[in-house]
Amino acid sequence: MRCIMWVLFGSMDLLGKDVGVMRIAITKPLFAWDCLEDNPSLRTVREFLGSVPDERLLRELALHRGKGRNEYPVRVLWGTLLLTIVLRHPSIESCLGDLHRNEGLRLLLGIEQEAGIPKKWNMSRFLNRLGGERFLPLVHEVFNRMVGRLAEEVKDLGKHTAGDSAHLSGRASRGGSRKFSGGLAGPSGGRKEYVREDGTVDHVVEWFGYKFHLLVDVKHEVVVSHRETTASVADCTVLPELVSEARGNLGEGRMETVAYDKAADTEPVHEVLGASGIAPVIQNRCLWEGEHERMLPGHDGTSNVVYDESGTVYCYDKTSSPPVRHQMSYAGHEKSRGTLKYRCPAMVERWSCPHRRVCNKGRKFGKTVRVAREIDARRFPPIPRATKKFERLYRGRTAVERVNARCKVFWGADDGNIAGPERFHAYMEAVLIVHIGLATLLARAPRWEGTLSRTRLTPIAHALHGKRGA
Repeated sequence: MRCIMWVLFGSMDLLGKDVGVMRIAITKPLFAWDCLEDNPSLRTVREFLGSVPDERLLRELALHRGKGRNEYPVRVLWGTLLLTIVLRHPSIESCLGDLHRNEGLRLLLGIEQEAGIPKKWNMSRFLNRLGGERFLPLVHEVFNRMVGRLAEEVKDLGKHTAGDSAHLSGRASRGGSRKFSGGLAGPSGGRKEYVREDGTVDHVVEWFGYKFHLLVDVKHEVVVSHRETTASVADCTVLPELVSEARGNLGEGRMETVAYDKAADTEPVHEVLGASGIAPVIQNRCLWEGEHERMLPGHDGTSNVVYDESGTVYCYDKTSSPPVRHQMSYAGHEKSRGTLKYRCPAMVERWSCPHRRVCNKGRKFGKTVRVAREIDARRFPPIPRATKKFERLYRGRTAVERVNARCKVFWGADDGNIAGPERFHAYMEAVLIVHIGLATLLARAPRWEGTLSRTRLTPIAHALHGKRGA
């Protein structure tokens, strides 16, 4: 056995430390997702398995098994599940077939003889156990620990985040949709309508399965928290849980913004984000029927300042005929006052307004309007919607779409092969552990400075190597 392991791993060291390492240029980002191997090498698989802090989970699984039969140790079953996802097998049965063919792969899991490879029904029962009330929180804890480990070294991880949900195909168990005491529900039917600006329905998506909720760092495209729910659960009810978990993983005061579509535009969500000191970058829902603008509170009919449904503040040039509406210039969020400050656009942008003498009345900086956010925190966020900063941060939501694609297409989260809620939730937790594990490998991988140069480790990579398996 010792000779076999030396042949498998020791030969790599003889050939040089760069052999079998993902080839990443020094100019690539820290998390170079486009450099992931389509067919991971044995060294990559070994590095990944060694990076997963699963000691507590495996210990509890072994204690639960007690003195029963141990033909297939829990470490082998757990490693087989992770290998299925890492190696991008379409099913667990496919991974088991690969283990029968590949002796080196078996040795990575500690399987010395081919007879030690588990059967598909062993894996099915293991998934049922892993997704139960006792062990699913422990699997989720593994993911949270890996995010926290990354956040300790990558100081800007989670600074700007974005969230979204996606549909996942699923299958009901033989007994039909049911619940166990942990509260997980089986798959259900889901429907989503995509509506145009004029209110007409563009197209409809229907599916049977679950819903996938992610909160992702927009710069690094790393998931910082996640939830899997039934297809009928609204995004706005899950987002506060995602934010709370992400803050626990990243540390207090790390998160600055959360970008989301109009599904999260509710007063409770804005209250939660405001209490946490996080600026919402959320598209607003259209609720005003037949009304385009309103007067600001405290302004009577003689005022020329109004606001629209998205919270954008305008002033009217009443001297011209007909009156002309101009968007006021945003001058900043006054946190101590709890107000948003706006100034005369003509004075800021240096153009002549016929109504300037009436509005400005000789003021050096022109007319200034302060809007109290307490009027409507949902409509007047700290970063107003009609600003370039809001548009730039809102574009970060595309990071969630890319992460969704990797989980659903690259790692097979949407294949619909897993039947039953326990098995499905356990499998999805494993998919996210693979995601954060490969992110860790990318961050600590050596980098090439040129075609003929050797690799070197970045400071973050050095720190992460010191926390291997922690």
